[in-house]
Amino acid sequence: MTPSRRRFLESSAALLAFGSVGLAAHPAAAQGAYDAAEMTKPGALPDMALGKPDAPITVIEYSSMTCGHCANFHKNVFPYLKEKYIDAGTVYFIHREFPLDPLAAAVSMLVRCAPKEKYFDMLSMFFEQQSNWIRTDNPVDALSKLSRQVGYTPESFKACLTDQKLLDDITAGRTRAADKYRVDGTPAFFVNGRPSKGIASKEDLDKALAPFLK
Repeated sequence: MTPSRRRFLESSAALLAFGSVGLAAHPAAAQGAYDAAEMTKPGALPDMALGKPDAPITVIEYSSMTCGHCANFHKNVFPYLKEKYIDAGTVYFIHREFPLDPLAAAVSMLVRCAPKEKYFDMLSMFFEQQSNWIRTDNPVDALSKLSRQVGYTPESFKACLTDQKLLDDITAGRTRAADKYRVDGTPAFFVNGRPSKGIASKEDLDKALAPFLK
């Protein structure tokens, strides 16, 4: 564990609780499809989604806020997904948290504490700024400063990061994904219930969606 991660854990009692919950070892997601209707049922937290629920394609993404590949997807691929597929009514997109470490859990909590209509804006902001808050000796201070830009006060920032119920719900969602859908890394994508790995570019996205557009 890096010194910055250690200091972060020492600064938040709620995240110490997260740190005690480990991920079970699971094989990579099976190649067969899961029940798409079952997968769209929310877990402990309401799903954050964009698009029309009756769109012909449902894309579910599990991501960790400290995952560089997740940041790459949201910076370079997600705008294309939104413009070409979500806004056109072709894709219903669901984003779910799968934090791989306490720092990722903390950022997911901050995104969740924001007003619902700002969820995806907050998600994009933290991914855009990932290198600024993840590579610092004091991530708490970096996150606090960034959060203040979008309306958090010191009091609301602290209240969010010490919300044990929210942390428990995020952890439950992660556990559900690992146990039920064999998610073992991020980003993990499911297209109409079928696992789709390696969506790292616009071309990868088009290829993953093509079979469902026929």
